[in-house]
Amino acid sequence: MDDRPIGVFDSGLGGLTVVKELNRLLPEESIVYFGDTARVPYGTRSRETVMKYSEQCIRFLLSKDIKMVIVACNTVSATSLAALKGMFDIPILGVIEPGALAAVEATRNKRVGVIGTSGTIKSGAYPAAIKGLDPSISVFEKACPLFVPIVEEGWSDSEVARLTAREYLSGIRAAGVDTLVLGCTHYPLLAAVISEIMGPEVRLVNPAEGTAARAREILAAEGLERESRDPARADFYVSDIGERFQAIGSHFLNKIINAEYIEIEKY
Repeated sequence: MDDRPIGVFDSGLGGLTVVKELNRLLPEESIVYFGDTARVPYGTRSRETVMKYSEQCIRFLLSKDIKMVIVACNTVSATSLAALKGMFDIPILGVIEPGALAAVEATRNKRVGVIGTSGTIKSGAYPAAIKGLDPSISVFEKACPLFVPIVEEGWSDSEVARLTAREYLSGIRAAGVDTLVLGCTHYPLLAAVISEIMGPEVRLVNPAEGTAARAREILAAEGLERESRDPARADFYVSDIGERFQAIGSHFLNKIINAEYIEIEKY
Protein backbone atom coordinates (compact mmCIF):
# COMPACT_ATOMS: atom_id res chain seq x y z
CA MET A 1 0.00 0.00 0.00
CA ASP A 2 1.18 3.51 -0.79
CA ASP A 3 -0.54 6.73 0.27
CA ARG A 4 1.48 8.98 -2.02
CA PRO A 5 -0.46 10.80 -4.77
CA ILE A 6 -0.64 10.07 -8.48
CA GLY A 7 1.06 12.73 -10.60
CA VAL A 8 -0.63 13.90 -13.81
CA PHE A 9 0.61 16.47 -16.31
CA ASP A 10 -0.52 17.99 -19.58
CA SER A 11 0.23 21.04 -21.66
CA GLY A 12 -2.83 22.83 -20.27
CA LEU A 13 -6.25 22.01 -18.92
CA GLY A 14 -6.97 19.09 -21.26
CA GLY A 15 -5.45 16.60 -18.82
CA LEU A 16 -8.35 17.30 -16.48
CA THR A 17 -10.25 14.81 -18.64
CA VAL A 18 -7.89 12.16 -17.22
CA VAL A 19 -8.32 13.54 -13.69
CA LYS A 20 -12.09 13.22 -14.09
CA GLU A 21 -11.77 9.55 -15.01
CA LEU A 22 -9.32 8.92 -12.16
CA ASN A 23 -11.81 10.50 -9.77
CA ARG A 24 -14.48 8.15 -11.10
CA LEU A 25 -12.46 4.91 -11.05
CA LEU A 26 -10.05 5.65 -8.19
CA PRO A 27 -11.89 8.08 -5.89
CA GLU A 28 -9.69 7.06 -2.95
CA GLU A 29 -6.48 8.19 -4.67
CA SER A 30 -4.94 11.64 -4.19
CA ILE A 31 -3.78 13.52 -7.28
CA VAL A 32 -1.21 16.19 -8.06
CA TYR A 33 -1.93 17.86 -11.41
CA PHE A 34 0.35 20.14 -13.38
CA GLY A 35 -0.88 22.08 -16.40
CA ASP A 36 1.87 23.77 -18.42
CA THR A 37 -0.41 26.66 -19.30
CA ALA A 38 2.46 29.05 -20.06
CA ARG A 39 3.69 26.83 -22.91
CA VAL A 40 0.48 25.31 -24.29
CA PRO A 41 0.13 23.86 -26.91
CA TYR A 42 2.78 21.14 -27.19
CA GLY A 43 1.41 19.78 -30.45
CA THR A 44 3.18 22.30 -32.66
CA ARG A 45 6.56 22.06 -30.88
CA SER A 46 9.63 20.12 -31.97
CA ARG A 47 10.27 16.71 -30.43
CA GLU A 48 13.31 18.13 -28.62
CA THR A 49 11.26 20.91 -27.05
CA VAL A 50 8.47 18.53 -26.04
CA MET A 51 11.05 16.25 -24.43
CA LYS A 52 12.58 19.14 -22.48
CA TYR A 53 9.19 20.33 -21.26
CA SER A 54 8.16 16.81 -20.27
CA GLU A 55 11.32 16.25 -18.23
CA GLN A 56 10.65 19.47 -16.34
CA CYS A 57 7.03 18.50 -15.70
CA ILE A 58 8.03 15.12 -14.29
CA ARG A 59 10.79 16.60 -12.13
CA PHE A 60 8.26 19.00 -10.65
CA LEU A 61 5.80 16.19 -9.94
CA LEU A 62 8.56 14.13 -8.32
CA SER A 63 9.17 17.04 -5.95
CA LYS A 64 5.64 16.36 -4.66
CA ASP A 65 6.56 12.77 -3.69
CA ILE A 66 4.30 11.03 -6.21
CA LYS A 67 4.14 7.26 -6.77
CA MET A 68 3.21 7.25 -10.46
CA VAL A 69 3.16 9.61 -13.45
CA ILE A 70 0.34 9.76 -15.95
CA VAL A 71 1.33 11.60 -19.10
CA ALA A 72 -2.07 13.11 -19.93
CA CYS A 73 -0.81 14.49 -23.21
CA ASN A 74 -1.05 12.61 -26.48
CA THR A 75 1.81 14.58 -28.02
CA VAL A 76 4.20 13.59 -25.24
CA SER A 77 2.86 10.02 -25.20
CA ALA A 78 3.39 9.75 -28.95
CA THR A 79 6.86 11.28 -29.18
CA SER A 80 8.66 10.93 -25.85
CA LEU A 81 7.11 8.25 -23.63
CA ALA A 82 9.72 5.53 -24.19
CA ALA A 83 12.59 7.94 -23.50
CA LEU A 84 10.92 9.27 -20.35
CA LYS A 85 10.39 5.76 -19.02
CA GLY A 86 14.10 5.16 -19.40
CA MET A 87 15.00 8.33 -17.50
CA PHE A 88 12.87 8.00 -14.38
CA ASP A 89 12.55 5.13 -11.90
CA ILE A 90 8.81 5.41 -11.41
CA PRO A 91 5.80 3.94 -13.24
CA ILE A 92 4.96 6.21 -16.20
CA LEU A 93 1.74 5.71 -18.15
CA GLY A 94 0.77 7.38 -21.41
CA VAL A 95 -2.57 7.64 -23.20
CA ILE A 96 -1.85 6.20 -26.66
CA GLU A 97 -2.03 2.47 -25.93
CA PRO A 98 -5.23 2.65 -23.82
CA GLY A 99 -6.85 4.77 -26.54
CA ALA A 100 -5.80 2.38 -29.30
CA LEU A 101 -7.13 -0.63 -27.41
CA ALA A 102 -10.47 1.09 -26.82
CA ALA A 103 -10.75 1.92 -30.53
CA VAL A 104 -10.01 -1.66 -31.58
CA GLU A 105 -12.67 -2.94 -29.18
CA ALA A 106 -15.21 -0.35 -30.33
CA THR A 107 -15.03 -0.56 -34.14
CA ARG A 108 -17.36 -2.85 -36.04
CA ASN A 109 -16.51 -1.98 -39.63
CA LYS A 110 -12.75 -1.78 -38.96
CA ARG A 111 -12.53 1.84 -40.10
CA VAL A 112 -11.18 4.07 -37.34
CA GLY A 113 -10.57 7.79 -37.39
CA VAL A 114 -7.98 9.55 -35.24
CA ILE A 115 -7.83 13.28 -34.61
CA GLY A 116 -5.04 14.95 -32.68
CA THR A 117 -2.44 17.68 -32.61
CA SER A 118 0.04 18.04 -35.45
CA GLY A 119 2.74 16.38 -33.33
CA THR A 120 0.61 13.36 -32.48
CA ILE A 121 -0.56 12.82 -36.05
CA LYS A 122 2.92 13.28 -37.49
CA SER A 123 4.28 10.63 -35.11
CA GLY A 124 2.02 7.91 -36.50
CA ALA A 125 1.71 6.50 -32.98
CA TYR A 126 -2.00 5.75 -33.09
CA PRO A 127 -2.02 3.85 -36.43
CA ALA A 128 0.99 1.85 -35.24
CA ALA A 129 -0.70 0.98 -31.94
CA ILE A 130 -4.07 0.19 -33.53
CA LYS A 131 -2.61 -1.94 -36.31
CA GLY A 132 -0.36 -3.65 -33.79
CA LEU A 133 -3.55 -4.92 -32.15
CA ASP A 134 -5.48 -5.59 -35.36
CA PRO A 135 -3.67 -5.22 -38.72
CA SER A 136 -6.96 -5.43 -40.65
CA ILE A 137 -8.17 -2.06 -39.35
CA SER A 138 -7.92 0.96 -41.66
CA VAL A 139 -6.95 4.16 -39.85
CA PHE A 140 -7.73 7.66 -41.09
CA GLU A 141 -5.98 10.58 -39.37
CA LYS A 142 -6.48 14.32 -39.26
CA ALA A 143 -4.53 16.99 -37.39
CA CYS A 144 -6.83 19.52 -35.70
CA PRO A 145 -4.42 22.12 -34.26
CA LEU A 146 -7.04 24.80 -33.59
CA PHE A 147 -9.05 22.59 -31.23
CA VAL A 148 -6.63 23.11 -28.31
CA PRO A 149 -6.74 26.94 -28.32
CA ILE A 150 -10.52 26.81 -28.78
CA VAL A 151 -10.82 24.73 -25.60
CA GLU A 152 -8.29 26.83 -23.72
CA GLU A 153 -10.26 29.96 -24.63
CA GLY A 154 -13.43 28.42 -23.23
CA TRP A 155 -15.13 28.30 -26.64
CA SER A 156 -16.01 24.60 -26.65
CA ASP A 157 -19.71 25.26 -27.20
CA SER A 158 -19.52 28.02 -29.79
CA GLU A 159 -20.14 28.57 -33.45
CA VAL A 160 -16.38 28.94 -33.90
CA ALA A 161 -15.95 25.40 -32.56
CA ARG A 162 -18.69 24.06 -34.85
CA LEU A 163 -17.32 25.70 -37.99
CA THR A 164 -13.80 24.51 -37.19
CA ALA A 165 -14.96 20.97 -36.45
CA ARG A 166 -16.98 20.83 -39.66
CA GLU A 167 -13.91 21.85 -41.67
CA TYR A 168 -11.55 19.42 -39.94
CA LEU A 169 -13.87 16.41 -39.81
CA SER A 170 -15.36 16.36 -43.31
CA GLY A 171 -12.72 14.01 -44.71
CA ILE A 172 -12.81 11.66 -41.72
CA ARG A 173 -16.59 11.47 -41.92
CA ALA A 174 -16.47 10.80 -45.67
CA ALA A 175 -14.10 7.87 -45.01
CA GLY A 176 -16.98 6.02 -43.36
CA VAL A 177 -15.41 5.48 -39.94
CA ASP A 178 -17.60 4.09 -37.19
CA THR A 179 -15.14 5.00 -34.42
CA LEU A 180 -13.25 8.23 -33.79
CA VAL A 181 -10.38 8.49 -31.33
CA LEU A 182 -10.16 11.86 -29.59
CA GLY A 183 -6.37 11.81 -29.71
CA CYS A 184 -5.77 14.84 -27.53
CA THR A 185 -6.89 15.22 -23.93
CA HIS A 186 -8.43 18.59 -24.76
CA TYR A 187 -10.78 17.09 -27.34
CA PRO A 188 -13.29 15.41 -24.98
CA LEU A 189 -14.28 18.93 -23.95
CA LEU A 190 -15.43 19.31 -27.58
CA ALA A 191 -17.17 15.94 -27.63
CA ALA A 192 -20.67 17.38 -28.02
CA VAL A 193 -19.68 19.43 -31.07
CA ILE A 194 -17.62 16.62 -32.59
CA SER A 195 -20.47 14.14 -32.13
CA GLU A 196 -22.87 16.62 -33.69
CA ILE A 197 -20.69 16.80 -36.81
CA MET A 198 -19.83 13.08 -37.03
CA GLY A 199 -23.35 11.85 -36.35
CA PRO A 200 -24.81 9.42 -33.79
CA GLU A 201 -23.57 6.32 -35.61
CA VAL A 202 -19.92 7.18 -34.90
CA ARG A 203 -18.61 6.21 -31.47
CA LEU A 204 -16.17 8.65 -29.88
CA VAL A 205 -13.28 7.11 -27.96
CA ASN A 206 -11.93 9.11 -25.04
CA PRO A 207 -8.48 7.62 -24.21
CA ALA A 208 -8.73 9.09 -20.70
CA GLU A 209 -11.18 6.33 -19.77
CA GLY A 210 -8.82 3.51 -20.72
CA THR A 211 -5.88 5.34 -19.18
CA ALA A 212 -7.57 5.54 -15.79
CA ALA A 213 -8.48 1.86 -16.00
CA ARG A 214 -4.89 0.95 -16.84
CA ALA A 215 -3.64 3.10 -13.95
CA ARG A 216 -5.87 1.12 -11.60
CA GLU A 217 -4.40 -2.13 -12.92
CA ILE A 218 -0.81 -0.91 -12.44
CA LEU A 219 -1.44 0.30 -8.90
CA ALA A 220 -2.97 -3.05 -7.98
CA ALA A 221 -0.22 -5.09 -9.63
CA GLU A 222 2.58 -3.14 -7.94
CA GLY A 223 0.93 -2.82 -4.53
CA LEU A 224 0.66 0.96 -4.78
CA GLU A 225 -2.99 1.44 -3.83
CA ARG A 226 -3.78 4.05 -1.22
CA GLU A 227 -4.58 2.70 2.23
CA SER A 228 -5.35 5.84 4.24
CA ARG A 229 -8.97 6.48 5.17
CA ASP A 230 -8.42 10.24 5.12
CA PRO A 231 -10.18 12.04 2.26
CA ALA A 232 -8.24 12.04 -1.00
CA ARG A 233 -6.59 15.32 -1.98
CA ALA A 234 -6.36 16.98 -5.37
CA ASP A 235 -3.74 19.70 -5.80
CA PHE A 236 -3.45 21.71 -9.00
CA TYR A 237 -0.45 23.64 -10.30
CA VAL A 238 0.08 25.70 -13.44
CA SER A 239 2.95 27.54 -15.07
CA ASP A 240 0.82 30.60 -15.84
CA ILE A 241 -1.98 31.58 -13.50
CA GLY A 242 -5.21 32.44 -15.23
CA GLU A 243 -8.82 32.57 -14.18
CA ARG A 244 -9.80 30.56 -17.25
CA PHE A 245 -8.04 27.40 -16.04
CA GLN A 246 -9.77 27.53 -12.68
CA ALA A 247 -13.16 28.48 -14.14
CA ILE A 248 -13.21 25.83 -16.87
CA GLY A 249 -11.62 23.22 -14.62
CA SER A 250 -14.12 23.83 -11.82
CA HIS A 251 -17.01 23.53 -14.25
CA PHE A 252 -15.64 20.37 -15.86
CA LEU A 253 -14.82 18.59 -12.59
CA ASN A 254 -17.98 19.82 -10.85
CA LYS A 255 -16.02 21.22 -7.92
CA ILE A 256 -14.09 24.37 -7.13
CA ILE A 257 -10.40 24.03 -7.92
CA ASN A 258 -7.64 26.44 -7.10
CA ALA A 259 -4.40 26.32 -9.04
CA GLU A 260 -1.05 27.42 -7.64
CA TYR A 261 1.57 28.99 -9.88
CA ILE A 262 4.98 27.36 -10.07
CA GLU A 263 8.07 28.41 -12.01
CA ILE A 264 8.50 25.32 -14.16
CA GLU A 265 11.80 26.46 -15.69
CA LYS A 266 13.46 25.76 -12.33
CA TYR A 267 12.99 22.03 -12.81
